[in-house]
Amino acid sequence: MGPLLLTDIEAAIRSSWDAATTTPVHRAHWNPGNPARDQCGVTALVVNDLLGGELIRGEVRVDGERVDYHWWNRLGMGVEIDLTREQFAPHEIVSGGVAVERPAEIVRLREEYELLSARVLERLRGRIRTGARTGAA
Repeated sequence: MGPLLLTDIEAAIRSSWDAATTTPVHRAHWNPGNPARDQCGVTALVVNDLLGGELIRGEVRVDGERVDYHWWNRLGMGVEIDLTREQFAPHEIVSGGVAVERPAEIVRLREEYELLSARVLERLRGRIRTGARTGAA
């Protein structure tokens, strides 16, 4: 068994996404062709659980107007991890990025976050138990 790699965490997260882990208002539009769509908030929370760091919130703009927010993570030394950035079309521009304090209790998207977290932890336990890893050591 080797160390758990970021590629292991990424694979576990990506294979855990589906319509049930996306933002409920967008659930009917979730598409496996763009599985990262509307998964950023819960994904950033799970990455934060596993790796710590800061939660970062930016604005999604279309034609200069904010249409939504986008979430990702910043670790030590300014390293940023954004596992859902590919969800955006070319006309959707993510701008800014400010550190936001993690809420003491997850209220919005709690069920989706708990589901994603449980799936990811189960997949990671399986990788650790079997010693299987993605990527090269």
